Amino acid sequence: MTETLIKLPHIGGESADVIETNVVPGDSVTCEDTVITLESDKATMEIPASVQGVVVELLVKVGDSLKEGDNLMKLKTEAEPSQDSPADQVVAAQSVVEQPEPAPPVADNLAAGPVLESRCVDVCVPDIGMESAAVVEVAITVGDEIEEDDTLLTLESDKATMDIPATATGTVTAVHVQSGTHISEGQLICQLQVAQSTTQSASGRDTTKAVAPALAATELAAVPTPVPTSQSPAVASERSQGGSESVYAGPAVRKLAREFGIDLLQVAASGPKGRLLKEDLHTFVKNRLSGATAAAGGSAGSTIAPIPEVDFSQWGTVESEPLSRLQQVAAKNFQRSWLNIPHVTQHDQADITELERFRKAQKKIAEAKGTRLTPLPFILKAIAYAMLEMPQFCASLSADGTQRILKKYVHIGIAVDTPHGLLVPVIRDVNRKGLWELAAECAHKAELARNKQLKPDDMRGGCFTISSLGSIGGTAFTPIVNSPEVAILGVSKAQTSPLWNGKEFEPRLMLPLSLSYDHRAINGAEAAKFTVLVATLLADIRGLLL
Repeated sequence: MTETLIKLPHIGGESADVIETNVVPGDSVTCEDTVITLESDKATMEIPASVQGVVVELLVKVGDSLKEGDNLMKLKTEAEPSQDSPADQVVAAQSVVEQPEPAPPVADNLAAGPVLESRCVDVCVPDIGMESAAVVEVAITVGDEIEEDDTLLTLESDKATMDIPATATGTVTAVHVQSGTHISEGQLICQLQVAQSTTQSASGRDTTKAVAPALAATELAAVPTPVPTSQSPAVASERSQGGSESVYAGPAVRKLAREFGIDLLQVAASGPKGRLLKEDLHTFVKNRLSGATAAAGGSAGSTIAPIPEVDFSQWGTVESEPLSRLQQVAAKNFQRSWLNIPHVTQHDQADITELERFRKAQKKIAEAKGTRLTPLPFILKAIAYAMLEMPQFCASLSADGTQRILKKYVHIGIAVDTPHGLLVPVIRDVNRKGLWELAAECAHKAELARNKQLKPDDMRGGCFTISSLGSIGGTAFTPIVNSPEVAILGVSKAQTSPLWNGKEFEPRLMLPLSLSYDHRAINGAEAAKFTVLVATLLADIRGLLL
């Protein structure tokens, strides 16, 4: 048995941090077994064992910053001691691929020219900022010659479309994904045959350093259009719609941003192809601190002061419960909409006494059809009718706020409360569907939402949103507009109230309506006319036939 010192091979950068150790003393490892995992400002990579043996001592720990040539561990191997020099043994230990047959020796006073070798590289899905995404296009086939940064495939999430680039130049030998499937971080995309050039000395020994190990996670996902260093308002708006997942940044930068509490959407990128660097975060923090100092000196600050962090445990026992990813995304969307849209809410009531009488009379028919006829299909039909009568409610503002985009379709979202968070599936072409069809579709979409089976397309393309709390309670509320829509209707619990008919008070079932709207696109008079029209249609559903 021989004790061999394993050193860190060339990793394509100056240094990287150890984020995980995968072996302990006494473990048996074979070639290509992962021994440690590193993270640089560009990627996360797994460092494999270059020889087979038993781990004697691990010389690194989590948190260490390593560079090429640093000692990783000692292995006890069965190989005979090499007659090469110690320096040559280090080179042999660094190699992460099988070395080719040595070239024939040449004269001592001559040096051989470059020798082309090749190695197989696995390209995996990088950190895409979400659990999974759908493959909408595979841009490569077996046999293709590709270059670094060429697009391998295109992914689509519920917020953005992104291209996954190649991290090396070579020939595609195998493709492991196909369109229509969902993939997640670390999944194998393809294999590349990569050529490399080495120089042989007079004795035939390879004098170049060992090649870089195959990355377990390739370069972080790039967005279709890189973010320029100086961001225009249109580009900034585009980034904000995509969320922080659309920012071109590496894992180390994202980790630092989380530690600083920085929203990546607010940071200008200065790296190549719009990449966000650590220096950009430092500059951002420095500028914010300078701005805070100026504000404290008496000038008015232009940003909203953050909520101070409070240690609640000083008053009693507490427990931290992490928000789900869906809840975090929804929170960011709510905050963005609330800060960017001037909200106004118009409150009204609809007399649904006759509607309820008609709805209950259809109970047996509903049971025969295997569904339930709730008030929601009636509300959907009334909203669709009103949107056709007042098309400004079936619209969105352009990014620069100079145009109103009128939509010629009527797709309405229905907010569904699930154990995982709020989801808004979209019912398409509401104006062209009957009550029974809408009732069945609403029940089906709500069930998919509760079981986390909604697809991204099921939640896109809405023109208007309905948020109903009628089954819970309340008299009124202010729903937040679901940007880029311009209005949302909140429905509270119907209650029987005395209504004066000109001669006497009579009990009527009144449904509270709360219409929140974007005051840039809709004025108060239009909002009042809209709620009055909806209330009139719900009071006498025969109007929906006109």
